[in-house]
Amino acid sequence: MFKATVSSFIALATSISFLFFLTPQKSFYHSLFISDSLSDNASISNHLYMLTRRPHVAGTEANAEAADYGFPLDTPIQFNLRQEIYDGDPYADVANEILPTFHAYAKSGTASGPVVYVNYGRVEDYITLKEMGVNISGNVALARYGKIYRGDIVENANAAGAIGVLIFTDRKDYGGGGDAEWFPNKKWMPPSGVQVGSVYKDAGDPTTPGWPSTEECERVSNDEIEKGGHVPLIPSLPISWADGYAIIRSVGGQVANDNWQGGKDAPVYRVGPGPGIVNLSYTGKQVISTIQNVVGIIEGAEEPDRYVILGNHRDAWTFGAVDPNSGTATLLEVAQRLWKLQKKGWKPRRTIVLCNWDAEEYGLIGSTEWVEENAQILASRVVAYLNVDIAVAGPGFEASATPQLDELLVQATKQVLDPDNTTQTVYDSWVGSANNPEIGRLGGGGSDYAAFVQHIGIPAADISFGGGYPVYHSMYDDFVWMKKFGDPLFHRHVAVASIWGTVALQLADNEILPFNYVSYADELQKSAEDLKGGLLNKGITLTPLLKSINELKEAAIKIGDERKVLERNKGWASMWKNDRQKVRELNDRLMMAERAFTDREGLAGRSWYKHLIYAPAKHNDYGSKPFPGIDDAIENAKSIDTADSWHSVQHEIWRVSRAITQASLFLKGELT
Repeated sequence: MFKATVSSFIALATSISFLFFLTPQKSFYHSLFISDSLSDNASISNHLYMLTRRPHVAGTEANAEAADYGFPLDTPIQFNLRQEIYDGDPYADVANEILPTFHAYAKSGTASGPVVYVNYGRVEDYITLKEMGVNISGNVALARYGKIYRGDIVENANAAGAIGVLIFTDRKDYGGGGDAEWFPNKKWMPPSGVQVGSVYKDAGDPTTPGWPSTEECERVSNDEIEKGGHVPLIPSLPISWADGYAIIRSVGGQVANDNWQGGKDAPVYRVGPGPGIVNLSYTGKQVISTIQNVVGIIEGAEEPDRYVILGNHRDAWTFGAVDPNSGTATLLEVAQRLWKLQKKGWKPRRTIVLCNWDAEEYGLIGSTEWVEENAQILASRVVAYLNVDIAVAGPGFEASATPQLDELLVQATKQVLDPDNTTQTVYDSWVGSANNPEIGRLGGGGSDYAAFVQHIGIPAADISFGGGYPVYHSMYDDFVWMKKFGDPLFHRHVAVASIWGTVALQLADNEILPFNYVSYADELQKSAEDLKGGLLNKGITLTPLLKSINELKEAAIKIGDERKVLERNKGWASMWKNDRQKVRELNDRLMMAERAFTDREGLAGRSWYKHLIYAPAKHNDYGSKPFPGIDDAIENAKSIDTADSWHSVQHEIWRVSRAITQASLFLKGELT
């Protein structure tokens, strides 16, 4: 086992102030007072309606109620931006080590202006605000977490003209709705809880785009980083739901739509602008720091030049009991079990590599820089990458993978008992009443599989128990939360280790790799059919794409038949000895076919992402759509609707078709 050190660029908060209702300068308010951003006839109408619901003679109760309704002459409120310890908190003595609430890579600067509530900050939310006649320009956007990646929330706000962004953890989504209790009594985010995190919209060290970050390497300047379009251009800050509610109460204007409202006991959400005004000042420190990846190797006995890699990241924003160290503890469990197998005489056929990444939270830096540094070796030798970020956040098995690994995941879960119901397997609970389990895809940029799949085209999987959890990226993601709510008996951790290790052992020890590309072809067929609706009457043809997918399926069936022949011959020692070279060659085709889905030029405007089937969605780094280049081109064409833009859509369809054709040729293993 060894440690690989990387010198990487990270951004730290050094100075944050957040003052509400602060008066910056008299002239600012004088011009603001008569601006369209504050003028609101709908608000006046609402005020008059509220004031005239009852007769209200001087001295009466009704007139006192009218006084309570209006005239919000509040004094400035300064928020301390501190997550509070709780009674009996075993980590109270180290709470001061928690960094101030901030966004990694946030733009340093000051934003002062009226507040506009923008819901989840998605593109469609800004369309709704525009339809309501609400102008974002020159205002501070207040968004709530959820639905999309926080970096996209900031980017979308900037595109709409906002000068700053505040993102709060809404009680409706993270605080149990109207539940009167929260952590440590229940699993919900406390009032002062804040989700910190990165707002960087790329992978790896921002100063070394596309090449490894080492101590004496070339680095781009901060100006070049900003021009690259992957770091925010306006200041932003994460805040708690308690602070978010205080700001919401200051916002007037039209009442937000029902699906924009908060939960039980929440104030009425209005969209603004203002009259509440925020002054946000943030100063970040950009430094080059040394990070450490830890890599352990169990060398293969028969094919040492073929690697099965297991990975998890170690760094956390706070205590990290769920994210990521439930995965780290599970990786250690897998390593210990493999060591025990070695003590009993086991040796893997292929090499197993155990990786513990650093600086994932700052933009997948540890894994990305390692992949960039070792790209050629990895591309030629890696069978698959198996990722566990969050091992356990609660009940319920979840998995995502490139499709040729689907069947392998299914078989592994059939061998492990459900930790919450030992009368059935994990597979039984996973599939439930459906015919097939739901397996996600690895197009999002949310964890360390990104560089392996999206940059160099390596088959991969990611598994966990539980989905999202309320105290995500807050100081309350600690061992107490895990012990009380996430996995009290740690049986779910054991199950993840069993599934993770079983998949790794099958990939490392099976003579013929257990890949099924028929699943891949079927998945692509469904995705291609889904494209049809958005291309009607635009002169676009999907024929080359559909043809290439049919060819992939034919090639997948053919290599499956070859495998069956070799497996039958295994019983005949003389034939099997002669077939060993054929097995190696067939395995190479199965292993390398995924690489064919990558393109050297990468996606338009996002060249680091080479995979033409799976990559992050343009407006949500957590999400993904199949054929991302086609999807980006369609979005652009719908926006500007020119002949050239629709021609670009057809070009992207041809690009994907050519990549799929290359994968088919690789599976066939024959020259044209």
